[in-house]
Amino acid sequence: MEDELRCPTCKQLYANPVLLPCFHALCLGCALDIQTPYSPGSALPGAVNGAGAASTAGHNGLHGSGGGAGGGAAAPGTNPNGPGTRHSSHSSAASTASSNTGSESVTSDQDQSDKVSIFSEADSGVVCCSNTSRPVSYAGTGLLPGVGNVVAPPGAAYCLTCPLCRKLVFFDDGGVRNLPTYRAMEAIVDRFCAREALRCQMCETDPKVASLICEQCEIRYCDACRELTHPARGPLAKHTLVKPRGAAQQRESVCGEHEETLSQYCLSCKAPACGLCIGELRHQAHDVQSINVTCKAQKTELSHNLQQLSEKARSTTEFIQRLKGMSDKVTESCMEFERLVHAQCEALIQAIHDRREYLLEAIRMDKDTKIRILKDQQSNCTGKLQQTTGLIQFCIEALKETDSAAFLQVGSMLINRVTNTDMTWHQEVTNAAPRVSPIVDLTLDDAALARAIDNLNFIQMRAVKDGDERCPAAPMTPTILPSDCSAENNSVTVAWQPPNHSFVEGYVLELDDGSGGEFREVYCGKETICTVDGLHFNSMYNARVKAFNSAGEGEYSELIGLQTAEVAWFTFDPVLSGGAGSGLIFSKNNATVSVEGWEHRVALGSVGFSRGVHYWEFTIDNYTADTDPAFGVARIDVARNKMLGKDEKSFAMYIDRQRSWFQHNSVHERRVEGGITTGSTIGVLLDLERHTLSFLVNEMPQGSVAFRDLYGVFYPAVSINRGVTLTMHTAMDAPKMDYF
Repeated sequence: MEDELRCPTCKQLYANPVLLPCFHALCLGCALDIQTPYSPGSALPGAVNGAGAASTAGHNGLHGSGGGAGGGAAAPGTNPNGPGTRHSSHSSAASTASSNTGSESVTSDQDQSDKVSIFSEADSGVVCCSNTSRPVSYAGTGLLPGVGNVVAPPGAAYCLTCPLCRKLVFFDDGGVRNLPTYRAMEAIVDRFCAREALRCQMCETDPKVASLICEQCEIRYCDACRELTHPARGPLAKHTLVKPRGAAQQRESVCGEHEETLSQYCLSCKAPACGLCIGELRHQAHDVQSINVTCKAQKTELSHNLQQLSEKARSTTEFIQRLKGMSDKVTESCMEFERLVHAQCEALIQAIHDRREYLLEAIRMDKDTKIRILKDQQSNCTGKLQQTTGLIQFCIEALKETDSAAFLQVGSMLINRVTNTDMTWHQEVTNAAPRVSPIVDLTLDDAALARAIDNLNFIQMRAVKDGDERCPAAPMTPTILPSDCSAENNSVTVAWQPPNHSFVEGYVLELDDGSGGEFREVYCGKETICTVDGLHFNSMYNARVKAFNSAGEGEYSELIGLQTAEVAWFTFDPVLSGGAGSGLIFSKNNATVSVEGWEHRVALGSVGFSRGVHYWEFTIDNYTADTDPAFGVARIDVARNKMLGKDEKSFAMYIDRQRSWFQHNSVHERRVEGGITTGSTIGVLLDLERHTLSFLVNEMPQGSVAFRDLYGVFYPAVSINRGVTLTMHTAMDAPKMDYF
């Protein structure tokens, strides 16, 4: 409660509190300190724009708490902030006592009676409401927020900004002394101070009830502290110790105009009044009720509201206790989880140690095997060397034989043995190499384990009740990595980062149709990067990804937009063209094609088109035979061993040295003069916005539109046979055609 009893300006207990029209309170001294003089046209202090301009103004003849000001009236021409007012930190009871000594008191009854004409018609010329007996707090309706500034009422001399709600209050020459005394706050502060006055001021902790107060030292003592800090000897023996005084006596409120007890309450003016006030003209048509009845009704209503608020406070207290209990459970759970994580990490470390011992043992076994092999090889070489050395020595002794017949008896045999030994020596010793390498040709593959350790993390579990089996929660949202995403030609690559603390069984990647339409699934799997081919050119694709596991699916990631190329870059595709058995020969990075046989073979491009305008050209690198190459488009399932245009899957123009024809499904029509030679160019214009196919020869249109109503996916295509070599050129801007 103490916070409610402290002034928002000085942060001390209220001293002589006054009530603002916004129902916030200030110490009278603080109000005097922060009020500022006002003159028309001067800048107003900072306030809430649009707040009601407030003013304490009333009728001549105010009374009671409505007319009583919190301080003495400032005489005309006297500054309310003058030296006669002092901001006291004592209670209002102390202020009242000081008024009896002749000093100015902000709560004296005389001051209240002097201020009954606050902002009256006679002395201020400002009339805010002339038919009430209570102070009128608001001079008018403030302007709406953002429309204009606050307008001051006529006759305003001072203004004050509430430090809490920032509303402006205007006053006449009396300033903040016009504000009514906040009697309820004053009484509560008195009772609070009286209770605190009974506490010992010398106890360091948990002050005890004071039993005595020294009138000279003005310090309260309990019995223990008095014996220690204020013994009755020496100079302290002359001090007078008395029992502390209790709380200040509650004073009865009286009418400031008639000095009568306030016994009635005007419901229209919402102000207390005495019997004489009720008999006056201004209250004749007003609803009047006994002040005790009104007070009891409001106390009953407040008690009822307090009871409801107390129930909420009680439930909040119980909730706080639950939170405290949960804090203990959190601490216990975290400690248990720490032990579990520690045990799991220790198990992993032990597994690594065991694996290390296994690997080291494998190294030692490999070492022993190599050493054994080397020793065996060394032993074999040593035995061979000993045999050879013995043979050499025997042959040397045989050469010393002087008896020719005796030497010839073994000479041939020795020559054969030496020759054979020399040959086997060359094979077994001279060209021999160590059977094992002295270098350990192994390495430890720890990259996967290092990545696993880097990715070692927690998994979010689904919240369950006590006793239920815990299982992973649905995964959180993956994060798309823009730096790793790209678009090339008519394909896009999307990469994403797995969500933290989530168990993921797979991902679902979705793309829209390139025109902001509905999304469709294009990938489902465990990888975190995906390339999608076969998209439309010159289109903006939006991509999103979500993770899933057995518990459910997570939220979609944020969208990323990827723009495909405006024009297509492509080459011949050997696989789509029939593979190695097609007889086609591709060169220059699959941009050039030729064939050895006399049968026509179809070569397809590497991309298919279903939307947009696309143009590509062929140059005739070699044309020596009397043959008819065909150029055009085809579907993916076109017959590859026929001339282009012979089936319903292809649309083509075939041409020779003098003329050309358009052909589809073996129907050829519209012969156009003009042929090709080595060095000629053939242009193919596929306009899928108008769904047409046109051809150009040497940059000139070859007839009108060749084919119309083309819908679906089409691949660039040619068919050639022996004697023709073509090179395809792509990523070209489409020429402007003057026919449709």
